[in-house]
Parts: sequence; structure tokens; C-alpha cells
Amino acid sequence: MTWVILAFLSALCLGFYDISKKVALRDGSVVDVLTASVLISSCILLVPLLLSRLAPSMMTETAFFVPTLDLRGHLLTVLKSVIVLSSWLCAYLALKHLPISIVSPWQATRPMWTLIGAMLIFGERLNPWQWIGVLLAIGSIFLFQLSSSDFRLSTLSRPRLRSNYYLALALAIIIGAGSGLYDKYIMRLYDHNAVQVYYTLYQAVMMIIFCYIHHRRHPSSPGFHITRLLPVALISVFLVISDNVYMLALQDPDSMIAVVSTIRRGGTVIGFAYGLIFLKEKDPYKKVLCMLGILAGLICLALGS
Repeated sequence: MTWVILAFLSALCLGFYDISKKVALRDGSVVDVLTASVLISSCILLVPLLLSRLAPSMMTETAFFVPTLDLRGHLLTVLKSVIVLSSWLCAYLALKHLPISIVSPWQATRPMWTLIGAMLIFGERLNPWQWIGVLLAIGSIFLFQLSSSDFRLSTLSRPRLRSNYYLALALAIIIGAGSGLYDKYIMRLYDHNAVQVYYTLYQAVMMIIFCYIHHRRHPSSPGFHITRLLPVALISVFLVISDNVYMLALQDPDSMIAVVSTIRRGGTVIGFAYGLIFLKEKDPYKKVLCMLGILAGLICLALGS
């Protein structure tokens, strides 16, 4: 049951992470915001890494000790960094140009693809309560999308550029689902702290290079503004906490990636609430119905797990 509690905690942090991204991207470049958030996350995670190397006897008694990785572990972690960054770049691009109450439900369909992969690759099987929970959560999102005029007309009556943002969102979902399956694989091999620290550091290196190339090719692109620092810092804090407890949940031998992924995406209800209350986005009744469906599904998942 501990892994279920950790999954819910990860979902809570992920919801506030989505809100922080939306605020940071309001006037900021996707590349600059993503680079800054990864760098701040790296600085946060450098603290336990350095302490684990300089004072290992002290750190081994805490939950923040970062063990070393062998060559294979580093290579697998680099691959994880590439997968996650690809998903993030697509997701950030979509989030900057689409309403959060559209992006969040789409991203919440990711567990459906993860579920299919978990059943085919890892042989996971859900009990009746878990099936009800997954179907309720994902089904309510599909109903919302089918009834949303913004969704139906997005590729028909809107400019091609707008359609490309929906394509970026779809790519983010597919790559993200694959990332979840990869997480289950790597978490059975290596310590969650080591994987999180090193893959974040590798991400920082990749993003610095990518950001440099981006600004060389687009010299007129606006740089990172200091006013974006607070929401970007919140992105990093919420993501570090969410990822840590998520990976810890997956290290439990009884955990199921299909259930963890569905619960984690349940954090989308926080993004819904923010969009409806503070951004005054359209179709509030449909989105409230969707939120209730997801919450009912999460309750069933908790009962079944």
C-alpha cells in the first residue's frame, strides 16, 4: 500500500508542477524555461550527490544517499534523459500555445498507453476495482474530448500552426507512455536516487547544448527574464519531489506501472481547477464532470490496490 500513497503524493506535486509550467511559459520561451528549470533541478540534486561522495558515512543513514552507477547504469540513464527531454520539449511547446484545460486531459490519457504496454511487456494484470478505476478515469477524459468543440475543430478550422501544437502534444503523450515503461525496467535494476540525480545532470548538459544551438539559430529569440525565476524554481521543486517519490514507488516489487501511471496523471485535476478558477477557461461544466470522473477512478484504484 505504501507505493500507492507515494503515487498519490507524486500526483499532487505533478499538478502544481503543471500550473507552474503554465505560469512560467506565459511570457517565456519554451527552450529557455525548460533549460532554466533543469539547471535549477540539477543544483538541487547536486547537494545530496556531493554529500554522498564527501560524507558517505553520514548520508547512508538518510533517505537521500546517492550510490554510484556502473557503466551500464550510466548508459541507461543517458537514454532515459533523451526520452524524457523529447517528451518535455513537445509538452512544453503544446502547453505554451494551448489552454491548460485542453493539455491536461490529453496528457492524462497517457496511462491508457502505459497500461497497454504494461500488459504486453510486463504481463501486468489488473483486478476488477483497478479496471473500474482505469476505465472511469480514462473514459471520462475521452467523453470530454469528444464533446469539446475546441478538440473537434482544432485541425479543421484553425491555422496549420495551431494543428502542429496538437501534434506536439500527441508526441509528448506517446513518448511519455514509453518513458513510464522504461522507468519500471530501470527501477528494478538501480537505486531511484542514483537514477534521478544522474539523469537530471545529463539533462542539464543536453539542454545547455540545445539552448546554445537554438539561440545561435534564432538570435532574435527573447532570453530568459528574471521575472520568470520564481515559477521556474517552483517547476524544479515540484518536479524533483514528484519524480523522487514516483521512482521510489516503482522500486516496490509489488508496484504496477499501469496503476502508478494512472494515479500520477490524476494530478491533472489540480490543473483543471486552476484553469477554471483563475484563468476563467470555457466549458466549466464539462470540465467539472471530467474532474469528477477522474477522481472517482482514482478512488477505485486506491480501493483496488
